[in-house]
Amino acid sequence: MSGISILMYHQVGDFRRVRTHRAVYCHHRRFAAQMALLKRLRCSVLTMDQVQACLAGVCPVPSRAVAITFDDGYENFYAFALPWLQNYGFAATVYVVAGLVGCQAHWLRTDGLPDALLMDAPRLREVRRAGIQVGSHALSHVPLAGLSHPTLESELSGSRQILEDLLGEPVTHLCYPYGSHDAAVVAAAAGAGYGTGVTCLRARATSAFDPLALPRKAISLGDDRLGFLWKLLFKNRPKGSAVVRAPDQ
Repeated sequence: MSGISILMYHQVGDFRRVRTHRAVYCHHRRFAAQMALLKRLRCSVLTMDQVQACLAGVCPVPSRAVAITFDDGYENFYAFALPWLQNYGFAATVYVVAGLVGCQAHWLRTDGLPDALLMDAPRLREVRRAGIQVGSHALSHVPLAGLSHPTLESELSGSRQILEDLLGEPVTHLCYPYGSHDAAVVAAAAGAGYGTGVTCLRARATSAFDPLALPRKAISLGDDRLGFLWKLLFKNRPKGSAVVRAPDQ
C-alpha cells in the first residue's frame, strides 16, 4: 500500500439514530475497533510533520503509512478518542477552529442533536502535552473558496496566530473547513506559512498532490471493520481532478 492514508474523523462518542452528516460521527466502540485493526496490521501512524517530510522526499514513506486527523476540536475527542490513541501509542492531529475555542459547534444543528462542545484552551494545552498535534481549522469555520484576500488572510494567518499564542509553539498544519479550497486559498495558505493543508477529497496522499491540498479518507458512522479496511486499503484514487497546485509550481 503506497502513499499515506490520512484518516478524517470529527466526533467520537455514543451516537444513535443520526440521519444526516454521518461522516461527522464515529461510535466510540467502532473507533476502538479501528485503532485495534491499525495495530494488528502494523500500520505506521505518522504525525503531519512526518507526512510532510515523507511526501517531500526528505524520508521514505514507511510501509502501511497512516495519519489520523480530527476536524473541529470537539471535547468528546478527549473522553473517547485520546485514551485509545494513547493505548496504542498512536500520533494524531486535531484541527481547531481558532475563533471558537471553548464554544459550541453550531453548524451541525440540522442533525437534531445538541450543539457539540469544542475544547477550551486548558483542554487543548492538556491534549498537546499528551502528544497530540494541534493544527488550524481556520478562524470561524466558514468555506474559504471565494473569500476576499483580506478575509482569507484573517481566516488563515489570524487563526494561526491565535493558536500559536495559546500553545506557545508553531502551528504549521491546516485543514480547510468543509474541504473548501481553490488555487487562491492554497496560495493564501502558503503565504500564511502553513506546510500542509488537508481537504475532503477522498484518496491516498502521495507526492503527486500539492502538500497544501492533500486528500483524506473520511471515516463515517456506518463504517464497520470491513468498511474501514476497504477505505484503508483500496480507496486510493480520487474521482475527477484531484491535484490543486500552488501557482508557483
